[in-house]
Amino acid sequence: MELIMIVVIGCLFTAATYLLLSKSLLRIIIGTGLLSHGAHLLLLTMGGLKVGAPPLLGEKAARYVDPLPQALILTAIVISFGVTAFFLVLAYRSYQEIGTDHIEGMKGDE
Repeated sequence: MELIMIVVIGCLFTAATYLLLSKSLLRIIIGTGLLSHGAHLLLLTMGGLKVGAPPLLGEKAARYVDPLPQALILTAIVISFGVTAFFLVLAYRSYQEIGTDHIEGMKGDE
């Protein structure tokens, strides 16, 4: 299972890098979203894909799942959602002012 996750993470990082290097602002925002999803999957995979009972105090189980990677991923998802929303508002406002989302067209006149 970890091997499949590693391949998926590699594909997400590859697609995110390709989109981040493009000159369209919307593609850059999508690239940052893909990069954050790849980082979330990387945290989950590095935490270990274990099978066990939920970490509840009343449960009497032989094995428990570590809740720390899940808590870190949940926090990272909230932060990446906020950053993506900020990027989208920033891109929309710059499109209203400049009239393009192309990075070359956003350069100021010298």
